[in-house]
Amino acid sequence: MKAQHVLLSAIVLMVIWQALAVLLQQPILPPATTVILTFLREISGDLGWHFLTSLWRVTASTVLAILLAVPLGLGLGQSERLNRIFSPVIYLLYPIPKVVFVPIVLLFLGVGDVSKIVIILLILFLQILVLVRDQAALIRPELLLSVRSLGAGRRALFRFVYLPASLPAIFTALRQSIGTAVAVLYITELFATQRGLGYYIYLQGSTLLNYPQMYAGVIAMSLLGFGLYIVADWLNHRLCPWITDQVA
Repeated sequence: MKAQHVLLSAIVLMVIWQALAVLLQQPILPPATTVILTFLREISGDLGWHFLTSLWRVTASTVLAILLAVPLGLGLGQSERLNRIFSPVIYLLYPIPKVVFVPIVLLFLGVGDVSKIVIILLILFLQILVLVRDQAALIRPELLLSVRSLGAGRRALFRFVYLPASLPAIFTALRQSIGTAVAVLYITELFATQRGLGYYIYLQGSTLLNYPQMYAGVIAMSLLGFGLYIVADWLNHRLCPWITDQVA
């Protein structure tokens, strides 16, 4: 994805937005130029702090999800017995929309950062777990036998075979989950908190009726999700160069 294509798409969207605002002449849809100026003014102040709070919550939950789901996914992919035991549980939990767990987690863990991180963690965890497990299970047996014949033990297999083979699945899961994670982050930040982009957007739009600042918060949340996607894509290209070479 080239930067100029992204910039061109953003300009087209802004032009369409500006035209609709001029045609409709409604307070709820301020001109794009007004919103952009508001965003540039607010991002260095209160909006910036809300952005950093949301960024911390998403980053912490993503790192925890990787640390927990990758070893478990590799373990299930390596062991048919463990996979038979835990697969029914995964199949029961995976289709459930994780947003239904929001009130339950809030009741158990309260309304602080921990509950919000755990909710996003639940979304990312199962996505990464399933894809890593499936990728690890697809590794050809003859490859494992050849590596074992060189004296590699379980730890060496994990480091040099299973983990590199599963990296593309990890980044695929991250890219698939980022949009959902940011959406759920917005929902969790509506509950008994005074920090985060979800709180900022709701406060400005529904309470203060300050629509330019509300849209500035929407732009900030969009940039948060877009930035996370770009980082995941960049890491995928850096850590999985063989995938990039095949695509090229």
